[in-house]
Amino acid sequence: MRSRNPLAGALARYIVEARVAETEQVTPTMRRIRLTATQPLAFPYTPGQHIRVQINDPLSVRGILRPADTLRTYTIWEYAPEEAAVELRVHLYGGDGIGLRWAQEARPGDPVTFWWPQSDFFTRDGAPYHLFLGEETAGAAFGPMIRTLGASARVLGVLESESPEHDLPMPGPHQLRRVHRRGAPAASSATLLAALTGLDLPGNAGAAYIAGEARTCQLLRDHLVRQRNWPRTAIKVKPFWAPGKKGLH
Repeated sequence: MRSRNPLAGALARYIVEARVAETEQVTPTMRRIRLTATQPLAFPYTPGQHIRVQINDPLSVRGILRPADTLRTYTIWEYAPEEAAVELRVHLYGGDGIGLRWAQEARPGDPVTFWWPQSDFFTRDGAPYHLFLGEETAGAAFGPMIRTLGASARVLGVLESESPEHDLPMPGPHQLRRVHRRGAPAASSATLLAALTGLDLPGNAGAAYIAGEARTCQLLRDHLVRQRNWPRTAIKVKPFWAPGKKGLH
């Protein structure tokens, strides 16, 4: 018998049913959530890509009328197909959004539906060096991207957070510079821009990855292009959030 909803049938092959396997607080504002699928995982994946977690059914009446209140996007921190598992690092931002509630309340055994990985935010092959710039939300993407580069790659960059206890550990041996806002705004971050301005870079032939708050991303890209003469094509930008906007990415 054919599905009565052709759209649901077409999308089904991109959807994974899973359960929460483990949760752990990594920093005061970052939570580790490991998901184990109920079927083997065989989807293509490149570090830096994200999944969309289904908080509410997007094909329900509510989902159709309010699509912004259905899915939330989280970068895969670790992909373990041999264990049918994906692991996330979820930033617990301020507010009361559906993604925040899900991340705070997720417990082992909870059912979770997510969609296959997407996004072209991943490292560029052959770059002489790699530059990473962002804050807490960016760190969740930078970790797996840096891990895939290997120990021989030249990696530079700056990671901003509220304070040292909010620093998300990055995979070794690469060490990014850490800076802290200490109460200053994360939006249009003067802290991160000042750190980039003072960063000694070996020319403009590298590959840059900028992620986090949308206006901060714009400031950092503009600095590289206008002040450091970087070609725009060498810079990948991924705005994860903006004040007052839901489900930006």
